[in-house]
Amino acid sequence: MTRIVHPIAGALALALILTFWLATAASEIAGDRDTIATVKQAIPWGFLALVPAIAAAGGTGFIRARGMTAGLAARKRRRMPFIALNGVLVLIPSAIYLSAKAQAGAFDSAFIAVQTLELAAGALNITLLGLNMRDGLRMTGRLKRPRKSRA
Repeated sequence: MTRIVHPIAGALALALILTFWLATAASEIAGDRDTIATVKQAIPWGFLALVPAIAAAGGTGFIRARGMTAGLAARKRRRMPFIALNGVLVLIPSAIYLSAKAQAGAFDSAFIAVQTLELAAGALNITLLGLNMRDGLRMTGRLKRPRKSRA
């Protein structure tokens, strides 16, 4: 069962975070306050799908990597605390704060500062989750490992 749940949950989590990030960036580029407010208010609702996906990916990943202490599994395991802490300490509180500010129509310097932090933290998690996906695909043989040059 973990062979099915883990990649689906991981891909869903990455897709959701990427969607949140792209929707935020696009709304900010468009500059329309109503669009920004709509995006900022929708993202916390997306947590209803994201949190279980992250939990399922993490839990099944630990089960699948049981006994593996080196290599790609170890790299994936080392990244997970950063992904989780970034999400719990930065991304979720930022999204809730920005949603409240957007609902109040308060697009002030504090909104901009937290928005900038959220975009940076989101980009970090997208990168780390992408690296975990790449390593998972390599572990299963679905993605070839690069050959080392003999120079």
